[in-house]
Amino acid sequence: MRKYIFVTGGVCSSLGKGIAASSLGSLLESRGLSVCMIKIDPYLNVDAGTMSPYQHGEVFVTDDGAETDLDLGNYARFTSSPLSAANSITTGQVYQEVIRKERKGDYLGKCVQVVPHITDEIKRRIYSLGEQDGIDVTIVEIGGTVGDIESIPFLEAVRQIIHERSRRNALSVHVSLIPTVTGGELKTKPTQHSVKTLREIGIQPDVLLCRIASEMEDGMKRKIANFTNIDYECVLSAHDVTTTIYEIPVVYRQQGLDKVVCDRLDLPCKKDSFSGWAEVAETWKNAEQTVEVAMVGKYTELGDSYKSIDESLVHGAIANGVRIKIRKIDSELLTTSEEAEKALEGVDGILIPGGFGERGINGMVEAARVAREKKIPYLGICLGMQVQVIEWARNVLGVLDANSSEFTPDGENNVIALLEEQVDVTQFGGTMRLGLSESKVLEGTLIHQAYGSGAVKERHRHRYEVNNAWREQFVNSGLIFSGFTPDGQLVESTEWPDHPWAVGVQFHPEFTSSPLKAGPLFRDFIAAIL
Repeated sequence: MRKYIFVTGGVCSSLGKGIAASSLGSLLESRGLSVCMIKIDPYLNVDAGTMSPYQHGEVFVTDDGAETDLDLGNYARFTSSPLSAANSITTGQVYQEVIRKERKGDYLGKCVQVVPHITDEIKRRIYSLGEQDGIDVTIVEIGGTVGDIESIPFLEAVRQIIHERSRRNALSVHVSLIPTVTGGELKTKPTQHSVKTLREIGIQPDVLLCRIASEMEDGMKRKIANFTNIDYECVLSAHDVTTTIYEIPVVYRQQGLDKVVCDRLDLPCKKDSFSGWAEVAETWKNAEQTVEVAMVGKYTELGDSYKSIDESLVHGAIANGVRIKIRKIDSELLTTSEEAEKALEGVDGILIPGGFGERGINGMVEAARVAREKKIPYLGICLGMQVQVIEWARNVLGVLDANSSEFTPDGENNVIALLEEQVDVTQFGGTMRLGLSESKVLEGTLIHQAYGSGAVKERHRHRYEVNNAWREQFVNSGLIFSGFTPDGQLVESTEWPDHPWAVGVQFHPEFTSSPLKAGPLFRDFIAAIL
């Protein structure tokens, strides 16, 4: 019978359930097991695509074009779990499907209720992935905090699955906080109450991961085990790490999390290929050199807004044996050339990420100018590539009002234009150019050198592209268009001539980078800096 692990959180949000679930997945994979990761989000949105990065962090895009929660990015970086739209479950999706069935008449006149109809739909979605051939363990992360009213249907579905599958085939892992109060005293009472709340729902946690500032002492572990009815060896210290999140699997491995889970679920635990993760942690820990990259964006106030790019820069640094410091700069503050040059003073590289809307665009253009004129290695992603083209038009071609039709719909010199298939689109959710597609890149270019191939497959999320009416003028002025869609109709990457390293790409390479295999562009970006 297939195995299921359910990861819940207590006391408060943002405890790192996604990292915990991902780390557990990496540990099980190192034992030779095949893992499937699922994220459940209790919000009513159908997906994360229409939410501001300030609301919910970045939007992670899958191969099939699903716009999902950022935790799927953690799953992709820590595990080999196949990820698609089906791996992201929201309240909006569940209710939408149940109502569709009710309107169709599938319930044969029954009164449609949360139990059993909503919970059955939740279970169906979990089982449809977990029962697939080749999957040994399905890890399901329940978003939110135990006790939240919107999480109740999902926790009831989890309770039913654990009951149906038995405790030899389904496991509850609870992540809870051990806070520090005035005077530095650690308090276990919030965790005790969090477990109590979960047990009142009908779920007895099998494993407890205690989020705590420093490693938990043995006496505290015994006290928590006694008051929560959890075995001592299953109460683990999820303490802060001082280096990188990729040390977290090492921390859990040292405490035997993989052995505990394998024993409880009667899983084979013989193979051991964990050395790669240990090497990643050691490389970062022992690096003697640090490089600083400026990320000039419009959502810099929230740390998770560019999560995948942040981590991909770390991957590129690890691949080059160095550490990285990221200087986050709000592009809206760069209102003059002088401010831009001052803000970027001393950085080793400049990266401009994706985004939507006119706010802060001129600051991004100024940052791109600084990178070009001062020969600072540059990486532009999605909007960052479009900014690279706009900057060239303004400062090299001399078209001072060059812009994008996203910002000036009626502008005379829009060098960036709306995709043809987007012209009549009126709804925002899931309507952009989304998902994996292929680009053809030219030999002798930086992007060809990075990927080592003329064909590049990466994921997209955008509505605008380089205006083809300007292509010839750009090429004649020296701007390098180094990648195109297979039919040659759309520009996919740009490069500056006479520059040490500058690449702009319309796609999002951060979605396929991992600490064990850094994304080629991030690897070469850091290498160029060095």
